[in-house]
Amino acid sequence: MKAHDGMYIGGAWRPAVGTETIEVVNPVDEQVVARVPAGTAEDVDHAVRAARAAFPAWAATAPAERAARLAALRDVLAARKDEIAETVTTELGSPLKFSQGVHAAVPIAVAGSYAELAATYAFEEKAGNSTVHLEPVGVVAAITPWNYPLHQIVAKVAPALAAGCTVVLKPAEDTPLVAQLFAEAVHEAGVPAGVFNLVTGLGPVAGQALAEHPEVDLVSFTGSTAVGRRIGATAGAAIKRVALELGGKSANVILPSADLAKAVNVGVANVMSNSGQTCSAWTRMLVHRDRYDEAVGLAAAAAAKYGERIGPVVNAKQQARVRGYIEKGVAEGARLVAGGPESPREQGYFVSPTVFADVTPEMTIAQEEIFGPVLSILPYEDEEDALRIANGTVYGLAGAVWAGDEDEAVAFARRMQTGQVDINGGRFNPLAPFGGYKQSGVGRELGAHGLSEYLQTKSLQF
Repeated sequence: MKAHDGMYIGGAWRPAVGTETIEVVNPVDEQVVARVPAGTAEDVDHAVRAARAAFPAWAATAPAERAARLAALRDVLAARKDEIAETVTTELGSPLKFSQGVHAAVPIAVAGSYAELAATYAFEEKAGNSTVHLEPVGVVAAITPWNYPLHQIVAKVAPALAAGCTVVLKPAEDTPLVAQLFAEAVHEAGVPAGVFNLVTGLGPVAGQALAEHPEVDLVSFTGSTAVGRRIGATAGAAIKRVALELGGKSANVILPSADLAKAVNVGVANVMSNSGQTCSAWTRMLVHRDRYDEAVGLAAAAAAKYGERIGPVVNAKQQARVRGYIEKGVAEGARLVAGGPESPREQGYFVSPTVFADVTPEMTIAQEEIFGPVLSILPYEDEEDALRIANGTVYGLAGAVWAGDEDEAVAFARRMQTGQVDINGGRFNPLAPFGGYKQSGVGRELGAHGLSEYLQTKSLQF
């Protein structure tokens, strides 16, 4: 798609206030493919005021009509599925097949789920002699990351619109093109002017202005824990609601009774997916010491198959960061069994699929989020030791448990301090709430729980 040179505000593309632009770089060949406006605080103010002006009418719109607009949006996105995939591949570097199957298909499914929820959700309920009304919170600031650019947009914008909120979106500066495509789809779907607005720009400028704007009622942010902490502090000073989906260091716990080969192979695939740029990736594989050497061999063989199958990481800074973590792992005594810090290609921001053995829980690579195709394998002595290691980080976003008996896996999963656990390779469910414990965030996305984040409660007594 051809990049817009303005912002989508109040139902139309309008010129940016400033003249600064952001280069969009293809991570595969390091070539500039487009330029978009670098939004200013004034651009943000225009967008927020448009959202505020549109809020009363949209909030008063019947849920069935909001559902109809979301259904139309789903249909437009579905009709442009190939263009979405090609756009994400261009700006993120994701292999086209993965872009088609995940980056395009998943947000279309999520948009459809909210079209259905908007039509069926109970926005009013009885509680004794009270009627409880669930009402839209107001103007939402949606600040989204680059790793799943359209999915994260839809996971915030769709429930906000379903709830009756209006939105200003600030997408990641690395992947703004699919956000512009989304704005086109919103317009084509007939969403009223001002209900959705888009400002491209840098986080410290446009993102900060959006989070601080006094007319914003809720900030929904996905990204690093460090930035989430700053947004939380800013919002707290204004007594403003936040929804924060932050970092992860998820454990993949393979109990002794599990099908080891299946658990290891699926675990490696999970980490290498999207070049490791997944906050919920199972980047710590925990294996009983009796089967540890076998698991390490299986993981090394599995990782070797991904050398030519995964794309690059998003930019040069991220490439250097991931390679730095690999070097630190070696320096702290972990044993490389696949990959390493050397770049596998002369051009592009590629990182070798990497597997570490002999990792101990206190090592940096076992504690900090790397956000690249790097797996750490840790041995454990017994189930209590596995639980201690699994829960032994500041994060609690996701995880997995494998066992020969499902009840055994569920019993262990219930003790994990994490927001989502896959049992024996459980499939992704767009209706299941997603979010974390501890420093992995506040609030939930997806499904009815995701919709409730954008509602506030009023009770009327009779």
